Amino acid sequence: MRPTAQCQPLKGPEGHDGAVPAARRHTPVLLERCLELLAPALSPQAGGAPGAVLIDCTLGMGGHAEAALERFPDLRVVGIDRDPQAIALAGERLARFGQRFSAVRTTYDHVDEVARSASSRQDGTVDAVLMDLGVSSLQLDEVGRGFSYARSAPLDMRMDQSGGTTAQELLDTAEERELARILRTYGEERFASRIASEIVRRRRAGQPVRTTDELVELVRAAVPAAARRAGGNPAKRTFQALRIAVNSELEVLKRAIPRALNSLRVGGRLVVESYQSLEDRVVKQALAAGASPRAPEGLPVVPLEAQPYLELLTRGAERAQATELAANPRSAPVRLRAAARTRPAAQAPAPHSTQRADGARHPSKNTRGRTRR
Repeated sequence: MRPTAQCQPLKGPEGHDGAVPAARRHTPVLLERCLELLAPALSPQAGGAPGAVLIDCTLGMGGHAEAALERFPDLRVVGIDRDPQAIALAGERLARFGQRFSAVRTTYDHVDEVARSASSRQDGTVDAVLMDLGVSSLQLDEVGRGFSYARSAPLDMRMDQSGGTTAQELLDTAEERELARILRTYGEERFASRIASEIVRRRRAGQPVRTTDELVELVRAAVPAAARRAGGNPAKRTFQALRIAVNSELEVLKRAIPRALNSLRVGGRLVVESYQSLEDRVVKQALAAGASPRAPEGLPVVPLEAQPYLELLTRGAERAQATELAANPRSAPVRLRAAARTRPAAQAPAPHSTQRADGARHPSKNTRGRTRR
């Protein structure tokens, strides 16, 4: 894990000089509902412990963290983000809270390590964990990051630009079969084979795709005309798939959810906002497993070790209402789920995922506390 980045003046969303305050660049999704779900774990008036600790696993520009710090006066927030620019912006925004806020530059599958460092409890647990998944407004709005298909930019798509493989490098080196798998698995793209074939054809012809708008046009040409007339920009699934692959998002999420659950005290709460079905499926399965007895049906008494360790706090996935959609169109795809821990993790640990992101099963041991990269 890296220490908090220094706060530096940043360029505006269109690349102009001069810092743009984070509060003007990002509207948190389902903010009031998230705070309502977190309150029983964070507010002494609602039954929470004094001096509660919230781990914000996806700090972004600090919108959720700021609102939580304002709402709960005794709260400490530790923010996690892999993007140093996000940490810098959030750090400026939250500086007024002093030592009540700190940030760690890492991926959020290290949530258990961060929780142990922040906890004052002997078991290393905290009161709540918040995850606002997917690409942030900062990353979408910064043209040079290459996340948006709306404007021409280099094909980067890294959430942490200090290292790792770019989308450009992936398109330039991956075999056609691998490209098709990425588009099909991470983008649920029906025409993955056509798009991958065209990417490789252009590459072999010495005319590789070099910018986001070139990729959009390639996808548009590869997709049948009938499919282009519905569902918005036909390239959105391709961009989603490449972004997820470049940042290993599903692999990180599958490690992070059980580690987050195992970092909660009894009564502690996990709140997760997902923005596409692949993320939501990971969250749904983990929470459903924890809220279900692990014993054969028909037993007159469920043994203690097989009893649920989670209580679901939402009925299915909650969606943004019309008023929020009107004020913040980016809330349209959100799916909100939440759960509270009812038994200590020492008695009922959430198991680590036994499924790869491509759906293939593989054996897995509970490795909570070990660093996996």
